[in-house]
Amino acid sequence: MAKSRWSFESATELSRALAAKKVSAVELAQDVIARIERHDGKINAICVRDFARGLDAARTADAARRRGESKPLLGIPMTVKESYNVGGLPTTWGFPAQKDFVPPDDALPISRVKDAGGVILGKTNVPLGLGDWQSYNDVYGTTNNPFDLGRTPGGSSGGSSAALAAGYGPLSLGSDIGGSLRVPAFHCGVYAHKPTFALVPSRGNTPPPLPPLPFDRDLAVVGPMARSAADLSLLLDVIAGPDPLEAGKGYRLALPASRHHALKGFRVLLIDTDPLMPTGEDVRTAIEKLAGDLGKAGVTVTRQSPLLPDFAASTRLYMRLLMAFLASSFQPEIYAGAQAAASTLSPDDTSLRAERLRGITLSHRDWVAADGGRTRLRAQWRELFRNFDAVICPVMPTPAFPHDHSPDQETRRIKVDGKDYPYADQLAWPGIATLPGLPSTAIPLGLSPEGLPVGVQIVGGWLEDRTPLKLAELIEREFGGFVPPPMFDD
Repeated sequence: MAKSRWSFESATELSRALAAKKVSAVELAQDVIARIERHDGKINAICVRDFARGLDAARTADAARRRGESKPLLGIPMTVKESYNVGGLPTTWGFPAQKDFVPPDDALPISRVKDAGGVILGKTNVPLGLGDWQSYNDVYGTTNNPFDLGRTPGGSSGGSSAALAAGYGPLSLGSDIGGSLRVPAFHCGVYAHKPTFALVPSRGNTPPPLPPLPFDRDLAVVGPMARSAADLSLLLDVIAGPDPLEAGKGYRLALPASRHHALKGFRVLLIDTDPLMPTGEDVRTAIEKLAGDLGKAGVTVTRQSPLLPDFAASTRLYMRLLMAFLASSFQPEIYAGAQAAASTLSPDDTSLRAERLRGITLSHRDWVAADGGRTRLRAQWRELFRNFDAVICPVMPTPAFPHDHSPDQETRRIKVDGKDYPYADQLAWPGIATLPGLPSTAIPLGLSPEGLPVGVQIVGGWLEDRTPLKLAELIEREFGGFVPPPMFDD
């Protein structure tokens, strides 16, 4: 069965087609199911299928349209990251011990998607504990990149990015603390948006078997993924808004409008590399082309500014705060080993590995001091965004790398233009937006000479999500966006 005319359309276009009765929700769901059955044996993006209930939801959506109802996602087929609770389906986070854990209720973002008429057809694969830029675990196996099956699709929302690239629906939901929305979008040539911290409640995106209670997961967010920039806003508006269980907390949807509505007028600070974590030639070349295109379109492109916070200092701070949070769930023996390793560090060791070790064993007193540093960093970013509308910078240093399942991530290496760098140091680029809690939109910029996706992230000011989202739309409209993977463009 060849692809249909709908297989790679955006959710926005599918909504128009559904409203015009050119296609039904059931037909769209059947198209996605057929693609999954045809292709996912090679990709392994969909770890939990929910076709029967998805088709029921599609039939319900068609009936609603016949009654004249209209909802933002009515009849749109989509997937969600395995980490979200979907009532009646397993939630494992890749932990074999949790393979039989089945929550009875939906996560809050899932409830909002269903209330908006979304048709969920399956859950997408993740790494163990959501802790890698690859997506493999002993419960569901390895997810492959649709552009090169020997390479990672990214993580931890790697199943979602692979599903989008393969045409398994136009939307997905993911999460991000170390680039887990933006990195897989980058590696699979799709779009993702890391919202401003706490804009979208994450209740029910919960490690099993913990109850789905409201919980402030420091640095972590949940957000939308799509094959087009406009679809990010569509899904973000569905899932954003305070958790009703936390009266007075969170941000309501009266976000400021985009600062501009055409490319001309945007003031962009563009960063292509840094000595702390250099980028490869493929990434720099793509960014350089974008800079030229933007300049010709009337965007004011600046390449350096003293207002940009010190990248090395903020990255070291990010490593400490990130690991301080993640280490709270470490097993006792792992935590004890980290304590022993941290005790041997020289005070002069400012490597990112050393900062990660220090973060694991951070005292509460030192955490409060580090959090004060984050507060000062946010003030620096506020000053920067008085002079610039957006910062465009790398997501990762290289296109998708070959699968590497060696157990200790600290011993892995990533090659950047032939030189080895510590694998975990790649956290530096996602961290630029994560530490201050800023919104960041990942966009594709085409393919490398090897045929692998490359892209950038567009960072905006606090609660100014609509500005990077609009800039992403304008870049897509003017210069192009998602390109289907050749081996699955059928």
